[in-house]
Amino acid sequence: MGTIYLFRKTQKSLLGKLSQEFRLVTADRRSWKILLFGAVNVICTGFLLTWCSSTNSMALTAYTYLTIFDLFSLLTCLISYWAMVKKSSPTYSFGYERFEVLAVFASTVLAQLGALFILKESAERFLEQPEIHTGRLLVGTFVALFFNLFTMLSIRNKPFVYVSEAASTSWLQEHVADLSRSLCGIIPGLSSIFLPRMNPFVLIDIAGAIALCITYMLIEINNYFAVDTASAVAIAVMTFGTMYPMSVYSGKVLLQTTPPHVIGQLDKLVREVSTLDGVLEVRNEHFWTLGFGTMAGSVHVRIRRDANEQMVLAHVTNRLQTLVSSLTVQIFKDDWARPVLASGPMPSNMLNMTDHHVIQMPSLKTLNDELSPMTSTPSKPSSPPPEFAFNTPGKNINPVILTNTQTRPYGMGLNYTPYGGTFNQGLGVPGIAGTQGIRTGLSNVANRYGTYTPGQFTQFKQ
Repeated sequence: MGTIYLFRKTQKSLLGKLSQEFRLVTADRRSWKILLFGAVNVICTGFLLTWCSSTNSMALTAYTYLTIFDLFSLLTCLISYWAMVKKSSPTYSFGYERFEVLAVFASTVLAQLGALFILKESAERFLEQPEIHTGRLLVGTFVALFFNLFTMLSIRNKPFVYVSEAASTSWLQEHVADLSRSLCGIIPGLSSIFLPRMNPFVLIDIAGAIALCITYMLIEINNYFAVDTASAVAIAVMTFGTMYPMSVYSGKVLLQTTPPHVIGQLDKLVREVSTLDGVLEVRNEHFWTLGFGTMAGSVHVRIRRDANEQMVLAHVTNRLQTLVSSLTVQIFKDDWARPVLASGPMPSNMLNMTDHHVIQMPSLKTLNDELSPMTSTPSKPSSPPPEFAFNTPGKNINPVILTNTQTRPYGMGLNYTPYGGTFNQGLGVPGIAGTQGIRTGLSNVANRYGTYTPGQFTQFKQ
């Protein structure tokens, strides 16, 4: 129970919440550098858009969109710092790392939408190509190239660096890889820059600048204005091909999928956990990527009834936390059922019967239809009766009615009759005086356990 406030504070508006989070971010000195680069980016982008309008160049417009993407990357870096400062809350129990994943996904998708817009405008220009003014075309190209490279190399953008290394290579990187190996074979010092694969953002900046330089030369020499539209299409295709693998990777993280490169390691760890002492079964395991470089997971572990829960929990957590940082383990013991007799005395009403139980005896007619009395083999219904047939007892026997008043065996809530009472009822031994042969003491069984009718059974005399 916390403190009870009589007068609830008014909730802050959206602008107030944003200002509070902004003050939290600006408390870190590293964020001031990002804010400075962001302000310079806005000014540079404004000048480039003005030059695009004056030159009427679609290629320069497509290259300026890379500068706008740099602004999104700076915002993503700022969100990454904010996620590091913020602590987990009941609403966001796993922290705020997924916000930077969402920022990377939104930035790459917006860059692809800008590329599609350039392709659409370029298709219209192919039908009617306008005149291109090259006065500020080359100046705008070098300004955008310098600022893009300076921003990418001066600020370490942790989310984009991780995505560029973890995502699959783009088609532009694959085509440049062979050239990079040949160049590094001649100049080994360049291997740290071009190998194992070149930075995709630096690569697209250099490739776009080369396309604009070729456009400028062809327009200045031959007034070939269509090359500007072709360069715009090339820059848009390179932008889309570079951003697509990153958006796919960040989208899979948002969908809580397991990274393919750790599936084998996770299966190995789960098999090791299943072989621990006291562990019977590992089930309902689910592992997913929480953020860039952070994994979360949950698993259910069934253990023996005599196993120590805390000891098993410690061993399971120690094994799985090498890959899964945010781990939830649920331990439950084996739920096999004990026998009823072993758990305690049998309830008194378990063997209670009703007052009368009727046992219907099968009729002889039914048996004769199925079996032959002489050979005990099936007989046809149309076959004549056997030559010698006896009046078998039980032909017309009445149903036997059992009551609950008879003496019940000992145990399981029943009565017990000692052996002495049985001998006192007349069970004798041959050769002893006072006895007439062997006579049972159960002469009244028929009267006790059923209704006896004279002539019902055939009498056999000795």
